[in-house]
Amino acid sequence: MSFTIKELEALSGIKAHTIRIWEQRYNFLKPSRTTTNIRTYSSEELKTILTVALLNKHGYKISRINNMAPVQRRQEVMALNTNEAIIEHLVNDLISTMIDLDGAGFETIINRHIAQHDIFTTLQTLVFPFLEKTGTLWQTSRINPAHEHLATAIIRQKLISAIDQLPLPTTSKPLFVLLLPEDEHHELGLLLAYFLLKKEGVPILYLGASVPLKDVSYVVDIKKPAYLYLHLTSFPSRQSLQKYLSSLSTTTGTSVIISGAAVQMFKKELPAGIQTITSFDALFSFLHSL
Repeated sequence: MSFTIKELEALSGIKAHTIRIWEQRYNFLKPSRTTTNIRTYSSEELKTILTVALLNKHGYKISRINNMAPVQRRQEVMALNTNEAIIEHLVNDLISTMIDLDGAGFETIINRHIAQHDIFTTLQTLVFPFLEKTGTLWQTSRINPAHEHLATAIIRQKLISAIDQLPLPTTSKPLFVLLLPEDEHHELGLLLAYFLLKKEGVPILYLGASVPLKDVSYVVDIKKPAYLYLHLTSFPSRQSLQKYLSSLSTTTGTSVIISGAAVQMFKKELPAGIQTITSFDALFSFLHSL
């Protein structure tokens, strides 16, 4: 598996320009090049840049890091004791175990954090940052779908268990209908929204993945929800997102809220009446405003 310099930038937080300078001056990165002279980085080099970036962020000079053996870098990372460093280290380990298709390792990291804290804290401080970092790779299909399936299946299992443990809403807050468009099956982000809404005591009808527009209209006619909520990781290529959202809004006459990577990458003007949520922090703020 190989990665571009832009993907290393997205995952590590280190600008591509800086990565190029490090390559010229130090020896911890040795990218390959395509026949058209484009840099490519291996899985091991991805893990290296994640470790180097973390140490550098927490005060280690690059020249010192460069003189460390890989085992020593790992030991230095383990010795970082601020909460921010610990979380970033765990997120990096989730990325590494996903890349290695190490399902047991991936689940162990999440289970250990849940045991030390709780499912909500784990979702907020560990899972959300992991999903935000890796969303770029999933959206651009740069990694084999098996890696995405491994990670999302484990997180989905934890989410469903957590959702089931929450009490049923008993408040008079507005009703939400949660769904994905027809032929869209990336359900994880919608389940995250489901968990957060239910935790806030919001009444929910969860329709799930790949729901035809006519079925959404049927539910809206009967239940009269205040909001339709969609979390779009991607969008079926045979459809126009702009056209779909316009049809959804006009057909149902209901307020529509959308979030997810597909929304952030959408460059055209959205139809009137469509509210966007562009990050998990924004979703938290919105939920607390209800």
